Formats: sequence, C-alpha cells, structure tokens
Amino acid sequence: MKHRPDQIELPSYKHQSPEVAARFDEINRRPVVMTVGGVGRVFESPQGSVTALRDIAFEVRQREFISVIGPSGCGKSTLIRIVSGLETCTTGAVLIDGKPVLGPGPDRGMVFQAYTLFPWLTVKANVMFGPNMKGVPKAQAEARADEWLRVVGLTRFADHYPNQLSGGMKQRVAIARALANEPRILLMDEPFGALDAQTRASMQAHLLEICASVDITILFITHDLDEAIYLSDRIVVLGAHPGRVLEVIEVPVPHPRSVDQFLSGPFLATKARLEELIHHRAGGDESAAA
Repeated sequence: MKHRPDQIELPSYKHQSPEVAARFDEINRRPVVMTVGGVGRVFESPQGSVTALRDIAFEVRQREFISVIGPSGCGKSTLIRIVSGLETCTTGAVLIDGKPVLGPGPDRGMVFQAYTLFPWLTVKANVMFGPNMKGVPKAQAEARADEWLRVVGLTRFADHYPNQLSGGMKQRVAIARALANEPRILLMDEPFGALDAQTRASMQAHLLEICASVDITILFITHDLDEAIYLSDRIVVLGAHPGRVLEVIEVPVPHPRSVDQFLSGPFLATKARLEELIHHRAGGDESAAA
C-alpha cells in the first residue's frame, strides 16, 4: 500500500477522540504487569565497550498490547531477550508483578520469528509440552491444549505434525504453546516477519481476536510501522546507537481495529510521526523526542 501522508492535511497524532481517550483512561487504571526500569546493556568487544541499550524505561499494564519499533541496530531483540531472561542487563532491572527478572520463567511466554516447534510431536503434543514439563496432570494438560487450539482455530489439526502445516498455522501453534503455560505476559519477537503478506495480515487479525477474548498482556517487537499501529495500544520508539527511548506513543486509532483504518487520519498521522522519529534520527541524534 502506497500513500503520501505529507500530501494531505493530517490531524495531530496526539489528538484522541473521546472513545480513544476513554480507552486509555481505562487502561491506565489497570495494574502494572511489567516495569522496564532504566535498562542498559553494554557488550565488551576487542575494540572496546559497545552500548546497545541505554536507560530504557516504560511500563506495561494488564491486557495492554505494546509494540517496540526502531531502526536496525537499536536493540529491539536485545531488549526482549532481557525481558525474557535469556540475557542480563548491565544496568537497571525488569520487574514482573514487582519481582525482578533473574532468568527465564513461566510468567513469560516467548514466540520467535522461527516457529521452534518439535517436529516429532503432533500439534496437540507441542501445545501440551509446557504443561507436561510443569507437572500438570495429563487430563488437565490435554484440556488446556484443546482450549488453546480452539482459540487459535486449529482444533481439527490437533493430530497433524508441523511439517503438514503452513507457515501461518505453525506460528499459531507456537502462540498456543506459549499461552498454554498461562504466562502473565507474552513476548513476541517479530513473529510474523517470515510470513508472506497475505498470511501476515491474517495472523495480525487473528492476534487481535485473541487479545479481545483472552486475558493476556503482549510485548511485541516489529520493524513494520503499519503492523505496530494496527495491533498496539502504545508504541515504544527506540533510537539507535545506543538504543534509547525516543517517545512512547498512545495509538489514537479506535478499537475494534480493521484494515479499513489504514488510510484513516489517525493512522496516517501516527505513521508519519513514526517515520519522522525513526528515519530522521537514524543518523545518531542523541536527543529524545519531546
């Protein structure tokens, strides 16, 4: 889809309709699930220290969908790996329900761009893997798997193997497997990046349906501006070299979301602001957005 936001008069991306403002008032009354508090990450190399992230700070509230975007090299994947517990931060801390993240844990589910399914297990057995490892009784694990397969629309494929599924279906299994562990927050690192455009659009719509029906909080990494606006309540925009927060944007596009909104004023205004932040600051401007 091609459009030129600079050729039409757009509303301010900060302007919220009464409906959108009421939604954010409600979100801001929810409890905080995750706090990213002054997180920094420094890597040592033969050439010296490299600061990948500097003073990253934001909060995520219950059932909120937050995307993190930024130019290549801004540390998006490093950040989500720190949140998942797969990497440690050099400074600051990540808190889940007020408790510091010290490593991977069942309170966080992770969905990667690669499907990471066990090819020797059926779809249902893949979804049951986490509950089984946690010692959940078999009947309860099966019931949980059946419910999540219903949620992601794959009930009739329960006995299939991953090599019998399309890319989008494999990713739905990966989402169901993560959710079957009943995490507090679902971490998604560019989960649709390897999909074709049509399948990606279908998966985005399906994820919105899941968010509307399931009590889950999502932190979503993407480089796709349209995807971030379409899915998110708020967008954390990172600048590069080092990665730092330029702005946290409350998306002014009302719910329920639809592809028809891609050419709406609020959507285009938000996209124009994201392009300004990412492209105009990719050269290393150290200043933060107002």
